[in-house]
Amino acid sequence: MAGVAKNHDYHLVEPSPWPFFISIALLVMAVGAIFWMRDWTPFPFFIGLVGVLYCMYAWWSDVVKEANAGDHTPVVQMHHRYGMILFIISEVMFFVAWFWAYFDGFFRGDDLEQYARVAFTGGAWPPAGIELFDPFHLPLFNTLILLTSGTTVTWAHHALLENDRNGLRWGLVLTIALGVLFSFVQILEYTEAGFSFSGNLYGATFFMATGFHGFHVFVGTIFLAVCLIRAERGDFTPERHLGFEFAAWYWHFVDVVWLFLFASVYIWGSWGVALHH
Repeated sequence: MAGVAKNHDYHLVEPSPWPFFISIALLVMAVGAIFWMRDWTPFPFFIGLVGVLYCMYAWWSDVVKEANAGDHTPVVQMHHRYGMILFIISEVMFFVAWFWAYFDGFFRGDDLEQYARVAFTGGAWPPAGIELFDPFHLPLFNTLILLTSGTTVTWAHHALLENDRNGLRWGLVLTIALGVLFSFVQILEYTEAGFSFSGNLYGATFFMATGFHGFHVFVGTIFLAVCLIRAERGDFTPERHLGFEFAAWYWHFVDVVWLFLFASVYIWGSWGVALHH
């Protein structure tokens, strides 16, 4: 409160309109999605989406202002880190669901208890007629891209700790460029797929797992681009760079998920079956 001396390390946020407005925007977007799926009109969905994006921008801008004003004390930063760790754990569990769906089909493709699925897939995984990607073509190239991006973001982090602004800049630029390249290669891979999302269980699980990972790469690329802008403005110092630290954590999480996808879905899942070249 104004005029009251602060004698603790916690940050009591000012009243904010953004939680209310983003809840309204999310409601509009959800209702709009229902309208769109029923082939009525997609416009409410996009109106809600614009509202959500604006509220996210405004809300996070307020958080950045709080950080620059010195409100993020060591105690506050510690709790922000706890929050980011819990967020990443929730994201891990999100991907566990898609891996579970994939491996349920992988290991129980001929399970007599799953008679409806066996009748649908022919008791094989992948189902008959599914031509898989060669894991050592575009998937391997994308793996090398992400592994390289993990090294460049680490370079940027260490450069920041050493107050090397040029190293920070180029480490972020290279990481962002590699993230964009990964997304383009993923789109190219999808255009060459020998199966579709609909009509088969393999395609549904494959595109949900790899597609959501691709969405996380897109979000992480935006996250890093914002960090680059903030770095150019001088927001980050060797002692205070929580936003960049979280972006680096998120990017490493994206890297690890892809390694699991590449090893289990692309390599292990393609042994002994026809490959798409």
